[in-house]
Amino acid sequence: MGFAHNNVLHGNHFHKDWQRRVRTWFDQPGRKLRRRTARKVKVAKLGVRPLTLLRPAVRGQTVRYNRKLREGRGFTFAELKEAGINRKEARGIGIVVDHRRRNLSEEGKALNIERLKAYKAKLIVFPRKASNPKKGDSVGDDLKAETTRAALSLPDPYVHEPPRKITDEERSFAAYRTLRISRANARYEGVRKIRAAKKEEEEANKKK
Repeated sequence: MGFAHNNVLHGNHFHKDWQRRVRTWFDQPGRKLRRRTARKVKVAKLGVRPLTLLRPAVRGQTVRYNRKLREGRGFTFAELKEAGINRKEARGIGIVVDHRRRNLSEEGKALNIERLKAYKAKLIVFPRKASNPKKGDSVGDDLKAETTRAALSLPDPYVHEPPRKITDEERSFAAYRTLRISRANARYEGVRKIRAAKKEEEEANKKK
């Protein structure tokens, strides 16, 4: 490599230990085997318990993702109260509780309450002592029922309606105009109330 004229001298570093800087993926088969073994150990340790904990159905954040349903971190205190489950008891029967989450819609709250009730109806709690079952433990034929370890699946996010003909009323409905009118009514509601009160006061003073 020659150097000529008044140019910058090359700072080529050809003696770097590049082998240490190369990321390899040769442990992929080994990792696969370890994950599989870990899953078997977990299944054996859990016994007849569900493989995963019950989590709420929540909407994704932002307009881009809010049409999708996904599993959230945990159920709110309000949802547990409506479903008739104590927050301390919930953690013992595989229900995750999140004290920070808030219910922002009645539909989402109702959906999770139904989810909790469905889980509770299917739940079989084996007593520690068969001769002395505690409150909330399953007894009798419930203990002989078939068990499944599959998680409660998320509901369908879309309510599918069968196709139908558009009515004349729907065809003549002006959606944009209706929205603008309702927005204007909401905007000027306070001003109109003040104006109406002032008018009533003036009329009352005239009568005097």
